[in-house]
Amino acid sequence: METAGATLRQLLITLGEPLVELLAAPGGLDVEVGDVVILDPDDEPGAEPGDLVLIVGARGRSALRLVRAVARRGATVAAVKLEQAEDLEGLRAAAADSGIAVLTVRPEVRWDQLATLAIDAVADAREMTGAEPGEATDLFSLAQTIAALTDGIVSIEDTASRVLAYSRSDDEVDELRRLSILGRQGPEDYLALLRSWGVFERLNAGDEVVRIDEHAELGIRRRLAVGIRAGAQWLGTVWVQEGRNPLSEQAESAVLGAARVAALHLVRRRTGPAAGLQENLLAGLLDNRIDAQVLAGSIGADLGKPAVVTAFGLSDSGPSVDADRPTLELRGAAMNDLISVHAAAYRRSALVTTSGSRVYLLLPDLPGRSADQVAVGLAREIVAAAGKRLRLTVRAAAGSVVPSLRDIAESKTEADRVLDVMAREGRTGVATIADVRSEVLVGETLALLERQPRLRDPRVNALVAHDGEHGSELVPSLIAYLDRLGDVRAAARSLGVHPNTLRYRLKRAAALSGLDLTDPRQTLFAHLQLLLTTRTGS
Repeated sequence: METAGATLRQLLITLGEPLVELLAAPGGLDVEVGDVVILDPDDEPGAEPGDLVLIVGARGRSALRLVRAVARRGATVAAVKLEQAEDLEGLRAAAADSGIAVLTVRPEVRWDQLATLAIDAVADAREMTGAEPGEATDLFSLAQTIAALTDGIVSIEDTASRVLAYSRSDDEVDELRRLSILGRQGPEDYLALLRSWGVFERLNAGDEVVRIDEHAELGIRRRLAVGIRAGAQWLGTVWVQEGRNPLSEQAESAVLGAARVAALHLVRRRTGPAAGLQENLLAGLLDNRIDAQVLAGSIGADLGKPAVVTAFGLSDSGPSVDADRPTLELRGAAMNDLISVHAAAYRRSALVTTSGSRVYLLLPDLPGRSADQVAVGLAREIVAAAGKRLRLTVRAAAGSVVPSLRDIAESKTEADRVLDVMAREGRTGVATIADVRSEVLVGETLALLERQPRLRDPRVNALVAHDGEHGSELVPSLIAYLDRLGDVRAAARSLGVHPNTLRYRLKRAAALSGLDLTDPRQTLFAHLQLLLTTRTGS
């Protein structure tokens, strides 16, 4: 059978996460799909080379058998619904052994709905050319981020010098910018000057940041420009005009990184939502849903080199506390843009994805010796820029460097744990597991106690109940005493009471609960359980 040439990559872009997730793609994302076949468990596997087979009505072991059967007949992709989470490993093994890609279908999705969309996707995948909804808004948001990072006035243009987006500014704009924005295109006499100076030739030649000196007699202020490129193809230009104040020291680095982010937006205009696929693949890898080889091939990373994940989150303190949801979302988008720009300036293969309120930065292909310093240094740079340029308080947690992209989910999990501690304790800045290891271990122990009520000591429960019924202060008094390793005077100072008052409360707490405060094991466990009550209110 001759295939229509739609690829697995195009199918994933069209169908997307609301319907399916990629479990395995041993042949990569560019394998061709030529037809869609629906297979019932009672049917003989009738797949042909290049087919996407929807395995209807079969789950667990029966689905596993049919996946292997259609793979033997040359099918490219199989789509199944899972019976239970344990089926994942069997399906991954089947995919690896037989070379077939496997999609898992969400339980609520109807097979007839998926079949219709998949058939349309195979027919239309090569014709997707429109921009994603909100693309223009994304470009304007990016222009505003670049302006904040450079202290300049920004415009983003295509190769015909048509203005695609620009930053808002109350600063002094020159005649070139004013005419360009009013006409939505650079004025021809000014463009001729830039051509005569060799500016466009240099922009088309590579990643060089081009500097244009001020020409007051022509109404042109000092500028920086860099070409927006996808491989060897020139897609457009980022222009940064100097206003009444000088450009920032980091302006050249920022505009270079911004051009690489802008390339994703401009490619998206030509290919639809394809540029978001890498971010979706990263999200899948961080959650252990896809094989690392798929992402490595997509971004051109070396699978065997060290990598690390850094997690970023907006601080709960400061002006964002009382902000409405749209404002919070705008701040989150600004944080995402900022991280993307800095990451792209550092390395082309760096990748950013968002999950909930957190942004995750993947740094692959790291040098072995100084990899951890690279991650922390870049995170500090981003956090500082967020505060200075965007007035956002951002906290960052760098996971441990892992030896390969295959292990990157471990780095992400560790970064999440560190960020959880930072959020809980109101910390800002950048931290690693080495900075908060004890807090992470205590937090995980408390999480275990929270999940397992049978492990809790009823004597501590009785003490908490007494405080709640009588309004006494025995629990906070005992916590202060245990926090300070039995130093009564220090604990009394922290509570603002006399040491004798605290001694009385401790005797009262021991008498009411039956706890032996001289037994280190009892006090250790009581301390943990009391900390849980203060954290959860339970």
